[in-house]
Amino acid sequence: MGTRYKSIEDGSLATTLVLETIQSASTSKKQAHKKNMIKFELTEKQKSDIKEAFDLFDPDGTGKIGIKDLKVVLRALGYEPTVKELQTLVADITPECPNSLSYEEFMKIMLIKMTDVEESQSEIIRAFRLFDDDKTGKISFKNIKRVAMELEEELTDEEIFDMINQVDEDGDGEISLEEFIKLFKKMSC
Repeated sequence: MGTRYKSIEDGSLATTLVLETIQSASTSKKQAHKKNMIKFELTEKQKSDIKEAFDLFDPDGTGKIGIKDLKVVLRALGYEPTVKELQTLVADITPECPNSLSYEEFMKIMLIKMTDVEESQSEIIRAFRLFDDDKTGKISFKNIKRVAMELEEELTDEEIFDMINQVDEDGDGEISLEEFIKLFKKMSC
């Protein structure tokens, strides 16, 4: 496929989704103190990125992608589903098991995948490693700044520090894998 597919396949879309989740936690955590609970919601950018991935496999604009393409699309978005998991997801969304999925059906599958933290811990670890390129076991200011620049996200230093501080439980100024996983578990509540 073209360069658009390459950029998604190499993990940048998954990285974008993770960066937006951290940003969302930073904003949501302040608001959630009243409710003592954080809800996971897709941002408009996340929805747009998912639509872009869908559209890559719908070049004719039919509004459908083949079931056989589902695994490739999910992998491009940072997930590693098994054949059995794919069959279950499709059966849950479309009991008649068609040969293709609409965008709405695909979005339902993505919501299931993105909110099923227990099933997706390996995807969370993979996303963590995309940030932790220096392999320190922590996501630092420098790591987030690099990812934001690569994705052309305009984040101020203050916004990045705020994001870290909202997730950093031990106060070391960095996000550990444990803190990162807790973030995703909170976001799925």
